Amino acid sequence: MILSLLVSSNRTSFSQLTSVLTENDMEVVWAESGNSAISIVSERSFDIVIVDETLSDMTGLMIAKAIIAKNPMLNLAVVSGLSSQDFHEASEGLGILMQLPPSPTKSDAEKLLAHVNVILSMTQKTN
Repeated sequence: MILSLLVSSNRTSFSQLTSVLTENDMEVVWAESGNSAISIVSERSFDIVIVDETLSDMTGLMIAKAIIAKNPMLNLAVVSGLSSQDFHEASEGLGILMQLPPSPTKSDAEKLLAHVNVILSMTQKTN
């Protein structure tokens, strides 16, 4: 089973995303703040972390930087209303897998899932 961490204080905005993930046999763990997410990532290994644009204690990009510092190999998607060019400039060097729009749709979730599945299939150890 693929393990995902969704970081948002607004679960409603991630409802379509959550539906696609759970329908595709992903376990979803929630964190409602950046500090909580950082703590959870320190204790558990995730296949993908999806971070909302703004939380009560920090921005999505701030969380991304903190999480990448703890685990640079982690797959990370960040919700952002920035243009793709502005997002690229703001997140350059972080190795973010994908930018998601605010309130990701089913289509956005399916694209993310496809990316994650490709990465996991390339990184799984063969016996």
